[in-house]
Amino acid sequence: MAVDRVLANLDLNLLMTLDALLRERNVTRTAERLGVSQPAVSGALSRLRRHFGDQLLVRVGNRYDLTPLATRVSVLTGPALAGVRRVFDSTADFDPSGLDREFTVVSSDYAATILGPLVARLLARRAPNARLRLQQTTPYAVDHAADTLRDADGLFIPHGFVTGLPHLDLYEDRWVCIVSADNPDVGDELYLRQLEDLPWVVLFDRPTAYAPAVRQLRMLGIEARVDVIVDGFLQMPFLVAGTRRIALIQERLATLMAPIAGIRILQCPFEVITLHESFWWNPMHTNDPVHVWFRELLIEAADELWPPIDESLPPSV
Repeated sequence: MAVDRVLANLDLNLLMTLDALLRERNVTRTAERLGVSQPAVSGALSRLRRHFGDQLLVRVGNRYDLTPLATRVSVLTGPALAGVRRVFDSTADFDPSGLDREFTVVSSDYAATILGPLVARLLARRAPNARLRLQQTTPYAVDHAADTLRDADGLFIPHGFVTGLPHLDLYEDRWVCIVSADNPDVGDELYLRQLEDLPWVVLFDRPTAYAPAVRQLRMLGIEARVDVIVDGFLQMPFLVAGTRRIALIQERLATLMAPIAGIRILQCPFEVITLHESFWWNPMHTNDPVHVWFRELLIEAADELWPPIDESLPPSV
């Protein structure tokens, strides 16, 4: 059988350059990203333009934009490179100690803080040449999880926001309320009526955001008085401390941050669902030996976490 003519002429370096060019849209930044000279990238761009019969990048004012063809190609280069890596990472006897690659996980700052250090520690021990990239998530990344996972090894996100993709349940947590340690309006117990009076710190405050504070309150018939909107959980305790504000965050994170930020943790005066933190991935990774090994590493890291429920929390009314 004749070898496919395109594959016979394939230069993997061109594929890497194409992927970087379509992401950076700039020859100089692409050269810096790849660690090569600018003339080398310019030469590769010329070859790619001849191959596709298309300019790929066109100047618009002081920037370059993708042509329609380049836009279509840009969604294919990431998965193509991932496939190539999987081929060359696969060996009869997989030995993680010799693994030299980067694992990219899209994560909230909460999951990165709680689970990230454990994963990084195990990865350094088992695969010292491997790297962990914890990439901050956004509402767009969650809303378009399938697209996000084309270029990442996985996504840390609780159940309820991603469907139709393989996942692995890692650990449980629960939502708690936090107030300043010296908040004069809140005693040892938190009352439902106080949730409407106290100003709130909330995450994103949009329908698809995965922090349920505003959504939960509206279900209770309470319209929250939003004082501060943030894009990460780690900021919340410091924006609550020394104020009358209140916020809803995960108990594991609240427990970690309480002595640093000067906050009190209180049980919510309404029923909260258990948070099931999970790892989601693109189906193309399911049978990849390296990815399977990485998922087993995540399970081992999650097993090192303490149980989330703190029975010493005071009840709320």
